[in-house]
Amino acid sequence: MVTHAQQTAGPADGDIVDLGALGEGFTRDPYPVYAELRAQGPVHRVRMPEGYEAWLVVGHDAARAVLNDPRLSKDRESVSPRLGMRTVASGRHMLSSDPPDHTRLRKLVAREFTSRRVEALAPRVQQMTDELLDAMLAGPDGRADLVEALSFPLPIGVICELLGVPGLERETFRRWSNILAGVAPEEETAATVRALTGYLEQLVDRKRAHPGPDLLSALIRTTDENGDRLASDELLGMTWLLLVAGHETTVNLISNGVLALLRHPDQLAALRADMSLLDGAVEEMLRYDGPVETSTYRFTVDPVEIAGVPVPGGGELVLPVLADAGRDPARYPDPGRFDIRRGEGGAAGSSSGAAAAGRTA
Repeated sequence: MVTHAQQTAGPADGDIVDLGALGEGFTRDPYPVYAELRAQGPVHRVRMPEGYEAWLVVGHDAARAVLNDPRLSKDRESVSPRLGMRTVASGRHMLSSDPPDHTRLRKLVAREFTSRRVEALAPRVQQMTDELLDAMLAGPDGRADLVEALSFPLPIGVICELLGVPGLERETFRRWSNILAGVAPEEETAATVRALTGYLEQLVDRKRAHPGPDLLSALIRTTDENGDRLASDELLGMTWLLLVAGHETTVNLISNGVLALLRHPDQLAALRADMSLLDGAVEEMLRYDGPVETSTYRFTVDPVEIAGVPVPGGGELVLPVLADAGRDPARYPDPGRFDIRRGEGGAAGSSSGAAAAGRTA
């Protein structure tokens, strides 16, 4: 846990909290550390376990304010190309763009990535889920590794269905995804990024020449009322967004959610007795131990003040901690209690993507 020896007067005095020095304990359970930081203030200068420095924002209201702050940019390359942070995404996409580019991309994608398309995929998702669960039950002594048997293969299968990845190519697609989702050596990660980027570029070209009923073909065809359409690098970015963001978040949601239920057998029993509680259970999973710890990166352009703390301009990294936002007692009474009937909603990072994750879960 962070101690007062590590964090004294706060970021205004130039102190840096070295999260990497906290070791495996912080990785396994960061919530006590975030709670102590929150008790000292909402904004802290930190060194992340990966080695880079950032301004960490804790607490529900402060995190939400940063997520909605138009003074901060999501476009790392334009404001802060100097940062040596690992990134695997390729192409232009919504998580790394600002208005008006973000608005334009969102509008074009929303024309095809609709609730109707998600609902139409539901029977296939159910079929894949049933097959994976049957395989788990057929294992030795009825035991299985949840991540390997369900949490990982189900989302990648759904993404392959959405993108129209041919069946014979899905195992290679899954292997690449597994490397990117893990902690592979830098050389292996770089080689995988190159291989997957090349594959996705070829997939876009094939769908352009021979379109199908899948989402990628629809995104290639779609145009707005002014004739605007997604460029090739934007189509590549959208496929990366589905793969990296959509896959990893759903893997973590299923895994963390099942773990929370197993650790709280009264809540598991309540859900089994009344499946109408499922939507509330998914919302509580997102709050209690959600699929992502921090938001996507935000960067300063000009000097700004965040929750009363001055932050320099010129590409300073700002990270709202979504994990702590869901554990803030100022927003959630008894936040450390897992309660599928809580029904308050309003998680700081909630979006329409949560609905899609809920469908998979």
